[in-house]
Amino acid sequence: MQLAALEKYRLLISAEEFLALQAELEKPLVGALRVNPQKANPDEMIPAWADRYGWSLRAVPYCPTGWWLDKTELPPSQTPEHRMGFYYLQDAASMLPVELFDFEPGETPLVLDMAASPGGKTTHLLDRMADQGLVMANDSSASRIQALRVVLANWGAVSGAVTNFPGEKFGAWFPETFDRVLLDAPCSMENLRSTESHPMRPITNRERLALADRQVRLLVSALQAVRVGGQVVYSTCTLAPEEDEGVLDAVLTRYGRAVQLDDMNERLRASAPGLRQVGELAYHPDVVRAARLFPHRLGTSGFFAARLTKTDSILGEQEQIPARSLTRAGWQPVPDVVVREQAESLLQKYGLDIAGKVSGGNLVFWQNGDSVILAPAMYFNRFGEFPVQMLGLLFAEQTPSGWEITHQAAARYWREIQSGKILLDFDQVNAWQRGENLSLRISILPAGQVAMLTDSWGRYLGRGRITSRGVKNLLPRRVIY
Repeated sequence: MQLAALEKYRLLISAEEFLALQAELEKPLVGALRVNPQKANPDEMIPAWADRYGWSLRAVPYCPTGWWLDKTELPPSQTPEHRMGFYYLQDAASMLPVELFDFEPGETPLVLDMAASPGGKTTHLLDRMADQGLVMANDSSASRIQALRVVLANWGAVSGAVTNFPGEKFGAWFPETFDRVLLDAPCSMENLRSTESHPMRPITNRERLALADRQVRLLVSALQAVRVGGQVVYSTCTLAPEEDEGVLDAVLTRYGRAVQLDDMNERLRASAPGLRQVGELAYHPDVVRAARLFPHRLGTSGFFAARLTKTDSILGEQEQIPARSLTRAGWQPVPDVVVREQAESLLQKYGLDIAGKVSGGNLVFWQNGDSVILAPAMYFNRFGEFPVQMLGLLFAEQTPSGWEITHQAAARYWREIQSGKILLDFDQVNAWQRGENLSLRISILPAGQVAMLTDSWGRYLGRGRITSRGVKNLLPRRVIY
């Protein structure tokens, strides 16, 4: 399949580049990771992980939190840090789209991720925003929503909302609403590197044209949904011109006076322009400003990305927005007096200041039954009854003795937790990570309290409940091995 697909691109680049492309595809794809800056300081943790796990890392030039993994004695998928969401395994090419956006320090933007699952780029958006404002993470496929929810929960995202609607609808529902829109479009995945997560398969011309038609409709919706002056990034994991330059050409031809295609090659720090022409078919001259990553140019999978700035209104027919209030589903805002009481309790137990997290008004606590979430106030202010599949971070569970901090919240705010910790030795760590309870005599914490487990490296290893027999393991099943 790869050889057959490769022949399609022989005439799109020079003979010299084609030889370089062939040579690159004979090499294995170098894996990469992106650090979660809300949980880990890359300047500290990258050297520590390299030493601890026998890794050789190289910085991804266009992504400050991205590193290639040239050598890995311990696979990066098998570390506690990976299971706890301290980094995300991601092809370096997929780090490009979010890095094309401009974000200002201290900004609280409203962002739409139009085709978000499985969520890698959504977490990247949240990182670039310092988890401020709101990312509406949408995916049209109901079967892909659970994967998106798991990734965001594991990342410890607070400022996210998950929705399940056709991306084509957002322009009609929310015209000129979002500050930025990411459209990582569904595509043929013809990236010339077949992997487990992105397997290549034969694509008929009919399928490709249908994909391109939907991509145009999605991009038009994105441009309608973004405010004037806002940015839209369009990306695919295919090198097929029909789904890349062809889509941009269709939009620029139709809306060229209201859209500016920005030059991304300087941002990329490499020469990777879009195609001006394919055979006798000439595209809009501005498409060369896009970034076309043939695998040999940066050692990645094949990829395509472009940034458009909206310079004038692109209005269509508005449609009625779906509505389903959270209060009808049983959710209610937590009264201020309860927040103050629980904040004082958590401050005493763990040295964690949650009152400070809601003092600025950007975050709020809501509760349904025993579940307490920490959520972005912007959702309630701007989208109060728009149906969501998930909102914010599951922060605590209500118990008779008060709020019990969740695993996700403990991992997210690990660097701020000062007390209530138990230090484990090497053998205890191994038993703990297998999901075993520990027979330890704990005198510094009262029976029933949830403690935070750590080791000599200061890693977060999960929560455990103090019992008369020791420490009961509260690790979620998905992080046990």
